[in-house]
Amino acid sequence: MATQAAATTFNGNLKKALAGLRRINLEGLRWRVFDAKGQVLGRLASQISTVIQGKDKPIYAPNRDDGDMCIVINAKDVCVTGRKLTDKFYYWHTGYVGNLKERSLKDQMAKDPTEVIRKAVLRMLPRNKLRDDRDRKLRIFANSEHPFGDRPLKPYVMPPRTVREMRPRARRALIRAQKKAEEQEQGGNQSRKGKRKEAKMEVTA
Repeated sequence: MATQAAATTFNGNLKKALAGLRRINLEGLRWRVFDAKGQVLGRLASQISTVIQGKDKPIYAPNRDDGDMCIVINAKDVCVTGRKLTDKFYYWHTGYVGNLKERSLKDQMAKDPTEVIRKAVLRMLPRNKLRDDRDRKLRIFANSEHPFGDRPLKPYVMPPRTVREMRPRARRALIRAQKKAEEQEQGGNQSRKGKRKEAKMEVTA
């Protein structure tokens, strides 16, 4: 009954959201929730791939599928760095001669943002027989609504981003630029003071 109640409040494609759940042994699995809002695409996908393979557990083995269920919400608010929004393209072929298709990341986000995260995660998984089973454990939703409200959900806390220290050459260039800006400001102030003094001298004369 709880599952039906949660499903009735979900406004998306319920058939697609629940597809393949019967083929997953849910006993002992955790339900991890990833909030993609404001997260960088690659960093988020790497954390999802780690959890979906079970690499965060001490019982991890590469020949077993011990990963947890991963629910990703707010996929439409995921971020990318640099110019990837316009420069990154997805390619596929229809099978006919000369029919190589392409779609930019910006167009794919407008069409289906869930597919962007799915492709990023799947391309980080090893190509073996466990790939399809791990794909079924990944549920991605464009908004914050999902039909798994009755499950024991546990939000996943993203690790803090470690920013690399500035290289010495870049640091010296930054210091030079700051000094140059300060000198220009001081020179501008001195020229203004000189003009004011000259104006006063003219008035007194």
